[in-house]
Amino acid sequence: MTAGGALMSETQAVPAFDLECRELTRTFDRFVAVDHVDLAIPSGSFFSILGPSGCGKTTLLRMLAGFLRPTSGDILIKGKSVLDVPPNRRPVNMVFQHLALFPMMNVADNIGYGLRRRGMARRDIARRVDEALARVGLPSSGKKRISQLSGGQKQRVAIARCLVLDPDVLLLDEPLGALDLKLREHMKVELKKLQHEFGTTFVYITHDQSEALVMSDRVAVMNAGRFEQVGTAQELYYRPQTAFVAGFVGDSNTWQGTVRTSTGDRLSIITEDGVEIAGVGSGLSTGDRVTVFVRPEAIALSRDTAGIAAMANRMTGTVASVLFNGAASRVLVRSGPHGAEIDVALPQTGEFNDLAPGQPISFGWSDAQTTCFAAG
Repeated sequence: MTAGGALMSETQAVPAFDLECRELTRTFDRFVAVDHVDLAIPSGSFFSILGPSGCGKTTLLRMLAGFLRPTSGDILIKGKSVLDVPPNRRPVNMVFQHLALFPMMNVADNIGYGLRRRGMARRDIARRVDEALARVGLPSSGKKRISQLSGGQKQRVAIARCLVLDPDVLLLDEPLGALDLKLREHMKVELKKLQHEFGTTFVYITHDQSEALVMSDRVAVMNAGRFEQVGTAQELYYRPQTAFVAGFVGDSNTWQGTVRTSTGDRLSIITEDGVEIAGVGSGLSTGDRVTVFVRPEAIALSRDTAGIAAMANRMTGTVASVLFNGAASRVLVRSGPHGAEIDVALPQTGEFNDLAPGQPISFGWSDAQTTCFAAG
């Protein structure tokens, strides 16, 4: 029996996707909040929708939950349209940013609330609640008050309350946004474990790229109501398809410039500061205005020019500052006639731990690690 109550016959084909959107659009007067979005999420996957505030991701989530009707397009769950199905009858459930737990109820009553609304027998509710508590790592916590729980425990209770109903899809609306940094880092791992444990399809909404990249099987990067790119974390980070994705996912050094020469996808660019950079980019020709992206970790440091002689892009500069933060430490190098600062990831070999502001330094990177897009 599925969460929607329909028994699938042995002859019926199992739908390839738990959730699909087809040309989904939502407008508010003349403003297009969601613009012809297509989406197909396989069963049992962790899918994130990543984008800045105002990009349309919350509007999209509200349509999936049934709180908002699309202007056009369709939403399918397990291959069946749910456009005319009200929120309380859709085989989905939702975890909100502020969790919406009932403070007057204990943990077990919070988790069993939806089961009681369905009219399930008390004995069966108790069994299901105990199973859910064990799976989210909170056995013997059923009698605790919500006020007795830590922030991470409250997150688990909110998720258990949803998953105990066996939804086909669980929607999560920035559920880690209210947590402190250390707990948020811990809950990223916990959420991924829970998704794997229950096997439920998760659709996770966030503006935090680290959440999306760490937890997700696939990520859709959303901008101005559209999906710019859908792919794995590695694809988005190493092979961005648009300038927006290159700039939004991860950190990058950026330059504005003009294509000086082009041979296939190999480019020579003159930046606005007069620096020549070798890079790659498709569909670009001599004279085109471009934006150039280089990841901080793609840049190698050297104490002299000999150490970077084999690299397509070679520069010298002066250390502006060293930003120590353990594994994520950075060096800001001032280079070029106008003193532009280049962000360089500091290797953890210890070789450059003695760098100090004012020291000369050489640095370089390959043309293959220089991504170029037409300037918007």
